[in-house]
Amino acid sequence: MTDWIRAQSASGSPDDLGPLQLAWLGDAVWEMHQRLLHCKRPGRSKDLHTSVVSEVKAAAQAKALLNLEPHLSDDEKDLARRGRNKARKGPRSADAATYGKATGFETIVGWLFLKNPARLADLFDRLDESESDLP
Repeated sequence: MTDWIRAQSASGSPDDLGPLQLAWLGDAVWEMHQRLLHCKRPGRSKDLHTSVVSEVKAAAQAKALLNLEPHLSDDEKDLARRGRNKARKGPRSADAATYGKATGFETIVGWLFLKNPARLADLFDRLDESESDLP
């Protein structure tokens, strides 16, 4: 379900953006990916929305980063650290550490979407495979 990302070409210079701008973009890319995954399933829009929200909230993004860490390059890990360190307190629904990890995940997603969409698609495929392996 990552063909839409693979179809993108590298654009712009993500190095000119700060971690929070990359995280803002990454959040939108991650939500689009989740919406595309969920729209293939039958259901009412309210139920689909609830399913997507559960995947894009801070706790789920922090978990995604944890699952990807063994597969990240040193540069990607550094981006995650920079994003995590720029994160603020966040919403009441997530503690600061979780929100920071989620921001780190979003930062990687935003940077890769602009710089290397094929790599981003590979990482998303890894996450999708690990989710389908769960009982």
